[in-house]
Amino acid sequence: MSAETQTKPKACIIGWPASHSRSPLIHGFWLDRLKIAGSYERAAIPPDRFADFVGALARNGFVGANVTLPHKQMAFDLCHVATQTAARLQAVNTLWLEGERLCGDNTDVEGFLGALDQDAPGWDSQIAQAVVLGAGGAARAIVHGLLLRGAARILVVNRTKARALELAAQAGAPVAAADWADLPCALREADLLVNTTSLGMSGQPPLEIDLSLLPARAVVSDIVYVPLETGLLRQAKARGLRAVSGIGMLLHQAAPGFARWFGEEPCVSAELRALVEADVLKSM
Repeated sequence: MSAETQTKPKACIIGWPASHSRSPLIHGFWLDRLKIAGSYERAAIPPDRFADFVGALARNGFVGANVTLPHKQMAFDLCHVATQTAARLQAVNTLWLEGERLCGDNTDVEGFLGALDQDAPGWDSQIAQAVVLGAGGAARAIVHGLLLRGAARILVVNRTKARALELAAQAGAPVAAADWADLPCALREADLLVNTTSLGMSGQPPLEIDLSLLPARAVVSDIVYVPLETGLLRQAKARGLRAVSGIGMLLHQAAPGFARWFGEEPCVSAELRALVEADVLKSM
């Protein structure tokens, strides 16, 4: 290996599996546009090898990594230093090294907020009530983001109410849980509706909701990005509501890691979005 190769920073996406990830496409685009002599790779690592792989990041020439399922909680457990957001969520999706210390952040929050800021400017000017569908890891990140932006009330609606109650208890006021049967009533007062479930994703059952109950001011967000336009977003647009797709969150959550690893702030541009959207369409 030449000295020049050794000095080129490289990062990776660690998952099991990792073949579906579009992170190499996104980071490769930024490396090319910013003319940075670095690289970004895929690393398909099973759970029983994850700790060893992360422990050898520096030895193998990596300056950091993204982490996807099923490793986010284990990544948090391995970190010497975690951001307040990662500590609150007990999950890490972005790793970097500071000397011998492994540091971690959860940029899903920043990704969600960045997508809404870009695609629905002013969405947070008045959030009297937000309705979040689902109670998994993505829902926890999104609830945290909504709290940061001052949502007056956040209602978590999940088919298994016990999980929604657990999330609400962890988050504290003003987060509350509701039964799925209560959703029609919740929608009547919602300024923002966010789907964090896999319903509506390609290969999954549809998300069956009547959006006619939403106020005309409401914004609808779906973190699903395959297909590019879910049934939920299609219905929202048909009603004239502002709709925010999961592509935006995917792109914006990638940016903080790139800046840490490669030293330059990337731009979530229309060109990048079109590139990733074309790749999604090609895969369907």
